[in-house]
Amino acid sequence: MSFIRPVLGAVATMLLYAAPNLYADEVKNSFAISDAQMRALGIELVTLSRQPDTVGARFPAQVILPPSQESVVSAPVAGLVTQVLVQENQQVRAGTPLLVLSSPQLGEQQLALIQAQNRAQLARSTANRERALFKDGIIAQRRVIEAESAQRDAEAVLQQAKMSLTLTGVNASTITRMATSSSISNKLTVTAKANANVTSINAKLGQRVSAADPLLQLAKFGTFWLDVQVPSGDASRWSAGNKLHVAGGAEGVVLSVNPFSSGQTAHVRAKVTSGSAGLRVGEFVQVELPVPSGAAWDIPIAAIARQGQQVVVFVRDKANFNAVPIHVLSSAGQRAKVSGALKSGDRIAASSVIALKAAWQGIGGAEEE
Repeated sequence: MSFIRPVLGAVATMLLYAAPNLYADEVKNSFAISDAQMRALGIELVTLSRQPDTVGARFPAQVILPPSQESVVSAPVAGLVTQVLVQENQQVRAGTPLLVLSSPQLGEQQLALIQAQNRAQLARSTANRERALFKDGIIAQRRVIEAESAQRDAEAVLQQAKMSLTLTGVNASTITRMATSSSISNKLTVTAKANANVTSINAKLGQRVSAADPLLQLAKFGTFWLDVQVPSGDASRWSAGNKLHVAGGAEGVVLSVNPFSSGQTAHVRAKVTSGSAGLRVGEFVQVELPVPSGAAWDIPIAAIARQGQQVVVFVRDKANFNAVPIHVLSSAGQRAKVSGALKSGDRIAASSVIALKAAWQGIGGAEEE
């Protein structure tokens, strides 16, 4: 290789002297290279052809659920887990028993309900009797007012006792039955509130739990979201409404882009719109932000030249080469996906690009980096 570099430098220098005014003011995008000079430099050309499908850069993403589709079943009262009636990944319907708790606290709440029911019934009877006696002129109106006030207090206490049991998950019909019965039970069956899938079970058989401790986690699998990680420099290409492809055939649409990126990564939230059957919550997939066909091209990495922040390819036009700015979307192996002012049929240099770069900049004898 030691004898090739001086030759390339000499040829590039010859090209510069052949066009003395080419760089008089500034480096221009077009410069002359004859076919003979191309052969001497060993420049090979490749022809761009229209891509049959959209192409784009791929980024890692994790499949997640929207917050509205996840729920946690918490212990309504403190107690002991005596039965677990479901298993992970099981589908349940609204009203399906999930587990059974034995809770002294539940017994205390039932006792409070029965006592409140009895007091309210007594207060109603007393108020009715006092109103009848006042109507017959036997007692003063003050007695009626006191009885009615006591009735309202007793009914408020009864309502509070019912609400306390409702928060434990006891339904209205069961509360009514409890209020009219002197039977007290410490057993509480926790049921599902809606159709869902059991994603995890936190409670174990024989475990003592406190009120509000998580027992199970449920999820509805109607819609999936994607948490996409993209380099901060590429975040500007993503915006709400952009469509994307998911490896495996699913499709999605961008919902939002976090403007406050941390470090070198920006977070993009997307929604899966079709093909979600093959996805699983928590798995990592590859997503691709499409670029319209004809606006992105698959080329050899060897065809790319860099000058500072500028990236170009050299397009052959009759006896000239044009330095065309491009943007590298992604690269893998020896190929890269790029976008720029290119069109189908353009012929770009795929070898000896370092010599063309030297001629373009007007610095002969540049060595390959």
